Amino acid sequence: MNALRGTWSWIAPLSRFGALALCTCGAVLGRAAAQPPQSGAGEEPVVVTPEHARAVERGLAWLAANQETTGPERGAWIAKIGYKLNTNYQHTAADKGHVGVTAAAGMAFLAGGHLPGRGEYGKNVEAALEFVLSCVQGDGYITHGGSRMYSHAFASLFLAEVFGQTHRQDIKAKLQLAIDFIVNSQNQEGGWRYEPFAEASDMSIVVCQVMALRAARNIGIRVPKSTIDRAAKYVVDSAVTEESLNRGFPGMVNYRNEVGSFHYQKQDGSRSSFPLTAAGVTALYGAGVYSDQSIDDGIRYLRSRLAQFNLETGRQYGGHYFFWYGHYYGVQAMYTAGAENWEAYFTTVRDELLRMQEGDGSWPNRVGPGPAFGTAMGVLILEIPYRYLPIFQR
Repeated sequence: MNALRGTWSWIAPLSRFGALALCTCGAVLGRAAAQPPQSGAGEEPVVVTPEHARAVERGLAWLAANQETTGPERGAWIAKIGYKLNTNYQHTAADKGHVGVTAAAGMAFLAGGHLPGRGEYGKNVEAALEFVLSCVQGDGYITHGGSRMYSHAFASLFLAEVFGQTHRQDIKAKLQLAIDFIVNSQNQEGGWRYEPFAEASDMSIVVCQVMALRAARNIGIRVPKSTIDRAAKYVVDSAVTEESLNRGFPGMVNYRNEVGSFHYQKQDGSRSSFPLTAAGVTALYGAGVYSDQSIDDGIRYLRSRLAQFNLETGRQYGGHYFFWYGHYYGVQAMYTAGAENWEAYFTTVRDELLRMQEGDGSWPNRVGPGPAFGTAMGVLILEIPYRYLPIFQR
């Protein structure tokens, strides 16, 4: 398959990503309060309006004001810990420090140019980092209060981005353990699911593991080639194609399956959707696959379904978790795809986020972990054009 021939061309693209990362990190380290960088030669203009920048500032301020400052969960953000159950969210613990949400919030500060102990929110990043490090178990699993593989992946990604900018050896040791845990828990399908070592896979979880592996590999952490190859094959095999539609799957009549979209699970024609397609395209980019028919079809699908997706999951549903993870991966997919796709997509999403922001600076998440999750995601999406985080680089 043509997609997989280039998978460990990861090494060549990564050298390019690594150069960008070093340049970006050096620029940030010397600043007390970072501003969005200007476009480089040959790049599209950075789309950061005053309203956009203000929304990011207000979101970061809300996150800072709502971080735990005392007690055993110091540095964390409180949220509902749980998992997706169809279109609902089944929480297993409420009012607990959420390691996945904490990692996402920490990334939001990093993406705004704030490092541990540096910048206006340096102390917030440092506290988040210490909490996440405290949740790394002896086998490398990053969990707290019953959190699962989603949170493990986001926490691993956060540690990778921090290590890439600080080179702290205490972070490196625990990060390597966390990455080894992802590698060791990959199943026979080439994917992952909610619980480690699960036999079945789930596209929404596969993508976050791949992005954690990508970030780790960017900064020199050991990641086996075979792990990425198998994950890439799982993703490609999950794409809805003309061939798969003609072949037919049990249960297809009950699910939306359109060419260009990606399945939740590749077997039995499970449902496909906008956020799963964004996840699939971003996962392939993260695996080093930059040219494949499934990517081209996926980008077209995302463009054609954007307005409908915003209507179904955005303001009307109070920032459903589908909305947040769909756009978190959607903007990454479009940014990597290039200016022709990126600018129109991002402008639409940005305007939607500006309308949805609450008066206190937060973003809603009525179905999901809660407003700390919605706010971290809203800020991260708006910060993609800032280009501070290496994982958001082309």
